[in-house]
Amino acid sequence: MPITEILERNAKLYGPDVALVEINPQELENRHTTWKEFALIEPSRSDSFRSELTWEEFDRKANRMANFLLTRHIHKGSKVAILLMNGLEWLPIYFGILRTGALAVPLNFRYTAEEIKYCAELADVDVLIFGPTFVGRIEAICERLPRIQSFLYVGEDCPSFAEPYYNLVSYCSSKMPAVPLSDEDDAAIYFSSGTTGFPKAIVLRHRALMHACKTEQMHHHQTRQDTFLCIPPLYHTGAKMHWFGSFLVGGKAVLLKGTKPEWIIGAVAQEQCTVVWLLVPWAQDILDAIDRGEIKLEEYKLDQWRLMHIGAQPVPQSLIRRWKKIFPHHDYDTNYGLSESTGPGAVHLGIENIDHVGAIGKAGYGWETKIVNTRHQTVARGDVGELAVRGDGVMRCYYKDEKATAEVLSSDGWLYTGDMAKESPDGFIYLVDRKKDVIITGGENLYPVQIEDFLRKNSAIKDVAVIGLPDERLGEIAAAIIETKQDCVLTEGQVNDFCLELPRYQRPRKIIFAPVPRNPTGKIEKPKLRKMYGADCLVAQQVGMN
Repeated sequence: MPITEILERNAKLYGPDVALVEINPQELENRHTTWKEFALIEPSRSDSFRSELTWEEFDRKANRMANFLLTRHIHKGSKVAILLMNGLEWLPIYFGILRTGALAVPLNFRYTAEEIKYCAELADVDVLIFGPTFVGRIEAICERLPRIQSFLYVGEDCPSFAEPYYNLVSYCSSKMPAVPLSDEDDAAIYFSSGTTGFPKAIVLRHRALMHACKTEQMHHHQTRQDTFLCIPPLYHTGAKMHWFGSFLVGGKAVLLKGTKPEWIIGAVAQEQCTVVWLLVPWAQDILDAIDRGEIKLEEYKLDQWRLMHIGAQPVPQSLIRRWKKIFPHHDYDTNYGLSESTGPGAVHLGIENIDHVGAIGKAGYGWETKIVNTRHQTVARGDVGELAVRGDGVMRCYYKDEKATAEVLSSDGWLYTGDMAKESPDGFIYLVDRKKDVIITGGENLYPVQIEDFLRKNSAIKDVAVIGLPDERLGEIAAAIIETKQDCVLTEGQVNDFCLELPRYQRPRKIIFAPVPRNPTGKIEKPKLRKMYGADCLVAQQVGMN
């Protein structure tokens, strides 16, 4: 059934119960209230640092959004983009879009103005919904997006080029619109990218979203008594699809707007969270803060916390051993997936298999896996090949890109992931390398070609290659190997200054001055560079990518 029916059911069965809580810890700190004190405060209905939404309110807001969009002639096949930071409005807007039959198009909040424009044009976006953080970026491109009929602003002091979301939507009907939906209808477009760094528009059906709900709940056994702490951005499949397990059973979720260790521990204690999904840097920061005595666990009520799971990037085995030493009663899991497979869960370790940390696990609930050679023939167990997955969560296609779709999706439903893997004698899958050169740093994807192209604009640079190097906190960092032109002098400081034009997350963390090796066909020999500079040790740590 379409995923929108889950929201309708939850509203009927659990209407007055809290569905979503938003916590803004910066507001709390502005009051000079400590997180130890916060953990003892009785949760309030609404506050500047904490607000909540019931299932009834969630459902009504989604219906108002849908009915407004219908008045703007949004219909099946239309595309509505969401460019918002996490907050209580995000998910009602998402489900409101789905209830019109249109496709929701979440956008990465890190995108520059030109990246937003590129993705909006690629996905044929008809309406763009954005928040205060993005006013400058949208203003810079709005006149160059003639297809977009409405720019809806979620916030106060609406800019002149947009329309006020709250004023327009609040007067619309809160009744369910009469738009028939099916499992096979397209539901959303998420963006990914290949080795070139140019985003591809991934089309997911309602069937895929529902499959993600079931897979997550089967893996982590959420019930209505569980509370899920959601920290990652909701545009990312890794965040939303992990929440889907709680959504399926009507469990509460907490949206935490911040990643400081004391904020995470404080929110877990105050909201009595039971399931927490972390990225490696956040888990590392929590452990370090505990070691330094900045967090004293005895000051927080954490007995209810039962599961910590990680994905989206390589996870050091030492981190999990350290975590289990401090939190011995926590279940642990890691998940592997990609946006083309509706996020995490295509492969998962399983909470019962912590002795196999280092593997990404086995086929997830409702999934099949195989490891194949270049002819897509299954290799012998123990041999390295490309990991392929099949299940209801596989994307329908790359939007308007038949060639790219055919390269990764077979006629019988197998999705070829581009990740090289091998299977152990006891059936656990281990990743050994990535065909793609994507660098995953702190859960975010960096695309080396984009950084290389930028650096080549420097007149002193002859050649450049960007690779990922292992980093204890971020998983990987971008390293630029730079070959300067003859008689040119270039310092690390000059390179760093040159890179200030890049978004902060794209700037190389390490600069190496050395020749850039290329093969006879002119391609950079990145495997050789990884071996030279120590990136090969990432292979042993690779345990999941969403």
